[in-house]
Amino acid sequence: MNKILIAIIAAGFGTQLIKMIIYYFQHKSLSLNDIFVTGGMPSSHSAFVVSLTTAIYLQEGASTAFAISLVLALIIIRDAFGVRRTVGKEGQALQKLFKIHKLKSKDHYAMGHTPLQVTVGALLGFLITLAIFLI
Repeated sequence: MNKILIAIIAAGFGTQLIKMIIYYFQHKSLSLNDIFVTGGMPSSHSAFVVSLTTAIYLQEGASTAFAISLVLALIIIRDAFGVRRTVGKEGQALQKLFKIHKLKSKDHYAMGHTPLQVTVGALLGFLITLAIFLI
């Protein structure tokens, strides 16, 4: 199987597994839906794209595909702790307003990531990919 694909899958799903373990210790429960939890420690978004960028660089060097993946990684990482974080805070504010006015909402909001969560996810993506390429 392609090393790039193996690295990306291992980094992305590995960080999601770590997130589920952390979530279990915080909440003392797990459900099937927790596999798809967004936000939280570590950022699997960051792990996926940093793994992709690292794997392409290790396989091809500073190629066009590497440049494209680097731009993609920067956009996704910026979005993970910028835009999505802001939208999550706005979601929390709306939930407070709903409570104050005793309104019900079935809408769900995702919190996005803190810079630390993004950094840890990116670091895990890099290290997992490096380990796979060195094996």
